[in-house]
Amino acid sequence: MNDKPSSDPLSEAPTDQQADEPVSPKADADNVAVSGEPDESLAKARDNDDAGQFGSDSGAETSLEAQLEALSAQLSSAKDEQLRTQAEMQNLRRRAERDVEKAHKFGLEKLINGLLPVLDNFDRAIAAVPEASADDEVVKSLLEGVELTRKTALDVLKTFSVEVLEPYGEPFNPEFHQAMTMVPSPTAEPNSVIDVLQKGYTLNGRLLRAAMVVVAKAEEA
Repeated sequence: MNDKPSSDPLSEAPTDQQADEPVSPKADADNVAVSGEPDESLAKARDNDDAGQFGSDSGAETSLEAQLEALSAQLSSAKDEQLRTQAEMQNLRRRAERDVEKAHKFGLEKLINGLLPVLDNFDRAIAAVPEASADDEVVKSLLEGVELTRKTALDVLKTFSVEVLEPYGEPFNPEFHQAMTMVPSPTAEPNSVIDVLQKGYTLNGRLLRAAMVVVAKAEEA
């Protein structure tokens, strides 16, 4: 007969006191801490993803701002170029208008300058007639013909804005008069024209030829 006590399964079962024994708070906290490590890793990963996304968005905004600044600079440069082009075109148009106006006003300048000696010859022919022969019918008819021809020529030239400079008694004007000599005169005002040796002419106010004149000066005491 075996004296070794038999193993009773009931003896190995936990007692009611062991079953009801509370779990240690430290152990529970350790379990929570261990179970919380994956959550912290996920949070860090999300933070890293958010930071990377923020950096990418910031870089994109910087790139867009740089592009906008470049486009603004190009637009400003294009506007300046357009304004300069418009100003140049306006200046060209004005110069063209002035050139056309000058062509209308002074296009006949060379032709009129060529006719001035003809008018001078008319003046010389009239001045060359002696007073004694002025009553002669033949001379008188010729003289009237020359004067009429001269008057007709001057009337035609006046239609093209040609004016005759014949400044008897006028103050001397160096812009339109050429003083050939100065003569003392007791009656005329000093620096006034007392004789015209050759008539002058203007075209639309522009001097074609200055009048050759004799200018008076004060008598010496």
